[in-house]
Amino acid sequence: MNYLKALEHAIIYIEDHLSEPFSVEEAARYAGYSYYHLTRQFSAVLGESIGSYVRKRRLANAAKDLIYSDERILDIALKWGFESSEAFSRAFKSLYMMNPAAYRRNRLDLFIGKKPMLDEERLSHLAENLTVQPVLTTLPDIKVAGLRGQTTLRDNVLPGLWAEFNSISHKIPDAIPGGRGFGICEACSEGNTLLNMNEDVNFSEIAGIEVSSLEHIKPPFTGKILKGGRYAVFTHKGSLSRLSETFEYIWGTWFLSAQEELDFREDFELYDERFLGYDHPESRIDLYIPVK
Repeated sequence: MNYLKALEHAIIYIEDHLSEPFSVEEAARYAGYSYYHLTRQFSAVLGESIGSYVRKRRLANAAKDLIYSDERILDIALKWGFESSEAFSRAFKSLYMMNPAAYRRNRLDLFIGKKPMLDEERLSHLAENLTVQPVLTTLPDIKVAGLRGQTTLRDNVLPGLWAEFNSISHKIPDAIPGGRGFGICEACSEGNTLLNMNEDVNFSEIAGIEVSSLEHIKPPFTGKILKGGRYAVFTHKGSLSRLSETFEYIWGTWFLSAQEELDFREDFELYDERFLGYDHPESRIDLYIPVK
């Protein structure tokens, strides 16, 4: 059996049984794989264990119930497999950095911890278009000049920002010939953090290129120094229309179990000679997440 099809079958079984007890062995039998092979493939392709996926999916469903239903917190806890409200509260707080009652009061569908079901397309994307385990690297300071625009996750205006930038980027002084392109997310620099980011939070993004000096940068362009340091680097392959799914994995899976501690510098996208166009299937860009 094709391993992706086996993983898809296992996920279907898991999703059908999220609100009731079941064993990994049962999911493996349904998928036609042994326990050993299923758990190994699951971790290798999806970047987490089956137990981790089940726990996060149950908590993600519980988070939806907290916002969009009037069920009691205890009833939500029991519905999604937690033995008590105390056990649910501990697990919920470890993922969402606040207890269920506070999450319900905020009424915000937060970006952190967002864990949708892995359907066939998402599963294929993780297996074929994303490095689920990042490479750790250290960078020096980098000077960037470009255009700054405002956007939200729901109303993404970044393609228009990049189109405008590409039409006038040749006017940027001191651009490094053949230099790299950067998409810099300034979400955390405006008083936002991962703990309050949701689809409607407004933040700024810079579309720019590498320059040797910022001394001669004038409007409409803006200068930016990307602070050097350690970064976890993911590679996204294929169309940028699916970039949101890559970030969905980074913040909904990797970040929640990473050994590295996040640093509050900007995360950014890096475009070099491997970037072949917005929809090119072999195009590649790197995503840099700052860590301490």
